[in-house]
Amino acid sequence: MQTGISTASLFGRRQTEDALKYIKDSGAACAEVFLSTFYEYRPEFSKKIAPLAQGLQISSLHSLPTDFEPHLFNPSARVRGDGFYWLDQVLRSAQLLGCKNYVMHGFVRAAVQGENEDAVADCLQSVCEFCNRYGVNLCLENVSWSTCCKPGVFGRLKARLPSLSGVFDIKQARRSGYPWQAYLADMRGAICIAHLSDIDEDGKICLPGKGITDFGEVFSRLKDAGFDGTALIEVYGGNYGDEGELAHSLEFINETAAKIF
Repeated sequence: MQTGISTASLFGRRQTEDALKYIKDSGAACAEVFLSTFYEYRPEFSKKIAPLAQGLQISSLHSLPTDFEPHLFNPSARVRGDGFYWLDQVLRSAQLLGCKNYVMHGFVRAAVQGENEDAVADCLQSVCEFCNRYGVNLCLENVSWSTCCKPGVFGRLKARLPSLSGVFDIKQARRSGYPWQAYLADMRGAICIAHLSDIDEDGKICLPGKGITDFGEVFSRLKDAGFDGTALIEVYGGNYGDEGELAHSLEFINETAAKIF
């Protein structure tokens, strides 16, 4: 297992390239790059940031989820074509960064009539095959407002799509109202990335180690679920004060994980 930080944790504070440099300087072994604009999806941008990532493993790429991912599920072939155009750009960027995982939210649940899982599975099959052509794994994240909005969905999709991987996000699990442990059970044997955050006594998001979450239990449950991937700190820019707190939180994660793994 490896640990690191997602550049999403610095979104709104630093540009992506500056966030990546900060994460590398913090001593992290790996990072997830959150590409947040159409400009950043283009391979030209990844060529620019590749030198900054030398010595730092890029575990995954994550795009702004509403930019083009919903297009991939649209019934219009022309709309889907636009979605696959931008997915192609992101996957080419992944190749340039030596990245093997693409983190996906999926469709916007509220926009899907009847939550037709058959149609969703068919679309995801096309996306999985498309990603595999680039040597990249499709990793579907549990998100309260998107495809895997409740436990059980991922497991059913995984049964249809053997190459599908999972991203466990404890923050999104809390927001869904379902126990986070239920998502781990649903993704058992398929989790390649974990997004970590904490909450304080008032239920507000904070950095791991700053709140009340028992991360000993989190890592124990991850291990029991067969996890041997990348655990990343992923919070929002307003969830902490000084940026130096990110490095301290990473130390906490490393120390806690070392007792379990």
